[in-house]
Amino acid sequence: MTMMTPPPLDQEDDEMLVPNSDFVEGPQPMEVVQPDAPPSTVENPPVEDPQSSRFTWTIESFSRINTKKHYSDVFMVGGYKWRVLIFPKGNNVDHLSMYLDVADSANLPYGWSRYAQFSLAVVNQMHNKLTVRKDTQHNFNLRESDWGFTSFMPLNELYDPGRGYIKNDTVIIEAEVAVRKVVDYWMYDSKKETGFVGLKNQGATCYMNSLLQTLYHIPYFRKAVYHMPTTENDNPSGSIPLALQSLFYKLQYSDNSVATKELTKSFGWDTYDSFMQHDVQELNRVLCEKLEDKMKGTVVEGTIQQLFEGHHMNYIECINVDYKSTRKESFYDLQLDVKGCRDVYASFDKYVEVERLEGDNKYHAEQLGLQDAKKGVLFIDFPPVLQLQLKRFEYDFMRDTMVKINDRYEFPIHLDLDRENGKYLSPDADRSVRNLYTLHSVLVHSGGVHGGHYYAFIRPTLTDQWFKFDDERVTKEDMKRALEEQYGGEEEQLPQTNPGFNNTPFKFTKYSNAYMLVYIRDSDKDKIICNVDEKDIAAHLRERLKKEQEEKEHKKKEKAEAHLYTIIKVARNEDLVEQIGRDIYFDLVDHDKVHSFRIQKQMPFNTFKVSLFLFRKLSI
Repeated sequence: MTMMTPPPLDQEDDEMLVPNSDFVEGPQPMEVVQPDAPPSTVENPPVEDPQSSRFTWTIESFSRINTKKHYSDVFMVGGYKWRVLIFPKGNNVDHLSMYLDVADSANLPYGWSRYAQFSLAVVNQMHNKLTVRKDTQHNFNLRESDWGFTSFMPLNELYDPGRGYIKNDTVIIEAEVAVRKVVDYWMYDSKKETGFVGLKNQGATCYMNSLLQTLYHIPYFRKAVYHMPTTENDNPSGSIPLALQSLFYKLQYSDNSVATKELTKSFGWDTYDSFMQHDVQELNRVLCEKLEDKMKGTVVEGTIQQLFEGHHMNYIECINVDYKSTRKESFYDLQLDVKGCRDVYASFDKYVEVERLEGDNKYHAEQLGLQDAKKGVLFIDFPPVLQLQLKRFEYDFMRDTMVKINDRYEFPIHLDLDRENGKYLSPDADRSVRNLYTLHSVLVHSGGVHGGHYYAFIRPTLTDQWFKFDDERVTKEDMKRALEEQYGGEEEQLPQTNPGFNNTPFKFTKYSNAYMLVYIRDSDKDKIICNVDEKDIAAHLRERLKKEQEEKEHKKKEKAEAHLYTIIKVARNEDLVEQIGRDIYFDLVDHDKVHSFRIQKQMPFNTFKVSLFLFRKLSI
């Protein structure tokens, strides 16, 4: 086991590390609950179906443990031996450190690996709802045979009897482990397994990758990008339309993950910019604005507006006099409050909430003076593709810093914005349009306010099959993983039932949660989820990219066959005549100036001599 630290800025979780590998004496007792799979040996691998188990480990005399590391007993999941590893006093931090470990890693065959999703928990023995549980996933192999959380929970909370995590000096730990069919990250073939390919991460561009995959999988948008006029003389690094066309083409037809460097160069980003996490909403708006501008005067003019633009009406209406002021505004996305809202509908309720202007805040109506009034927003129309930005990040004035809102926030797979007799709609709205939407994409942020990782759950054709687009890797996922597991956490308060103990309110959160949702209106689904094939792609683009692919394959072949060849330098009489007398060399010839021959290592020397003779004849 070696110390593994995630890369800066684009780490999956600041808390997730692999422990150091100091040897610790034998395993400790562990109670196994609900065993799921019969044991099998390393020589007899597990069946291909996922196997999972839940295990409970009761640790008595917890405060008297005197070893740095403490192992559970061994348990079987997916045909292999696992155990839980804890650092009771923390792995060089003031938190409990906890990991899942492959118990017999020293005896596993070369090349062994297993992909597992798992959760680790410290049970609250007073209030089960306050149990601290964290989940993650990892591809376990011989080099990375343990994975988990260095900062699982603060030690002062764990050892405080009033918190309920330690009772009678006993701590209860739970582990839920599911071993998946996908076992080798490096050998995993996204195209073969899912039909899709991922995008390479330039350092901290996962936020951009999740957005690009979402836009690519809106076929009408992709078709419009293909139809933007570009020429064979354009340079992708200096043209956003051509760079995006090239990127989309490769996503559609490549067998391997696709680089985004040409696109980021077309944004004007240098290398440093690629290692900065930019704002996703701002990137989306800038990209759409630039494409909208480039589409003007072309066959695809107006596509951005047709897909993403909606309108709402801001109004102020006096209560005691007949006066009303209205202003129509357009939007390409909506920012919805998360804090204080249980779900998307609650956010829309808050969005159209009426504000009273009275007292010191009265409204000054033209020629009518200060008046009591009501102020609000109602929607005139919604776009076919509705982009909802969830306000997961906000400024905390009390702490004078940005914070991430990890509260539980639900979103439906079917969103009805005509609910309750069109409560969100203005009097000018066209009531003949049915505003019923189906969820297409869930963009997720995992981590804290100062860093983290972005990925997206997308169902490209709105079937029941979801896919997770995580940079280069694309996997099939179920609906629960894409929806419920991205709702976020809930704030919980410790009831004040223990006088004399520290009962300060505290919360536990899930750090992975949705921050952007994309819905497609049912009545526009057939138009938006359309077919996109080669005839939609300009001939010069197809030729350029096919040529690039051929050159890439040629270089790849040369590299693969490089070990079969060697270089022989031959000094001929002409070289000696030319060099002697001008410069003095120990061997009378400068081999950097003589002719080189690249030949197969297996070529007999006599055959090479014949080739050399023919070369001299041809060069005379």
